[in-house]
Amino acid sequence: MGEPGTVRPGGRTARVREAVLRAAGDALAEGGLAALDLADVARRAGVGRTTVYRRWSTVAGLVADLLVDMAEQSLPRSDTGSLLGDLTANARLVRRTLADRRQGALFKAVIAAATTDARTEEALRRFYAVRVAEWAPCVRQAAERGEVPEDTDAEEVVRAVSAPLYYRLLVSGDPLTEAAADRAAEAAVAAARAGAFRADANSTEISGSRV
Repeated sequence: MGEPGTVRPGGRTARVREAVLRAAGDALAEGGLAALDLADVARRAGVGRTTVYRRWSTVAGLVADLLVDMAEQSLPRSDTGSLLGDLTANARLVRRTLADRRQGALFKAVIAAATTDARTEEALRRFYAVRVAEWAPCVRQAAERGEVPEDTDAEEVVRAVSAPLYYRLLVSGDPLTEAAADRAAEAAVAAARAGAFRADANSTEISGSRV
C-alpha cells in the first residue's frame, strides 16, 4: 500500500477525493497551513472524519495529494509553432493562475508551508518538476527549428519565464498583468537566443571570482 495520497481512486472514491481536496484548497487559501485541520476539511467536504483520516492520515499527506491533483489539473502546453508563442502562452497561464484570488492565495500558502514541512517541500518540488517537464519540449522543438542553440537547457528557460511572475506574487506585490507575463516570455526567449541558457555555459565556472 502506498503513502496516503498516492493511490489513484475511481468511482465514489474519486468523488470523495475531489471534494476533500477542494475543501483543503479552500482552507489553505483562507488561512494557510495553520488553518488546515483534517476534521474541518471533512466537515467542509461533507464526508466522514474517518474517511479523511484513513486516506490521508496527516495534514502533510493531504497537502501532498493536493499538489498532485493541481499538477494533474493543469492545462497542457501550447504548440504555436514558435518559441515566443509557446512561452507567451505559458507565461499567460501562470499569470492567470497566480492572479486568481483563490489560486494565488493557495500557492502562497503551499509555498509558505514548504519552508517548514519537509514533505510539503518535496511535494511542491514534484509539482513544479511536472509542470516544467510539460513545457520543456517547446524549447527543444525550438532548438530543432534553429531558434535557439542546440544545447539550450530547456528546463532553465521554462523556469525563467515564470520566475518574474512568482517574484511579483511573493515579494514585490506588483500587479500580475498580462503585459508583465508577455515581458517575462520575451526576456526568456531573448536570453535563450543569445545563448544564456546553453548547458555548457551554465556549468562553466568563473575563474578568479567568488560569490
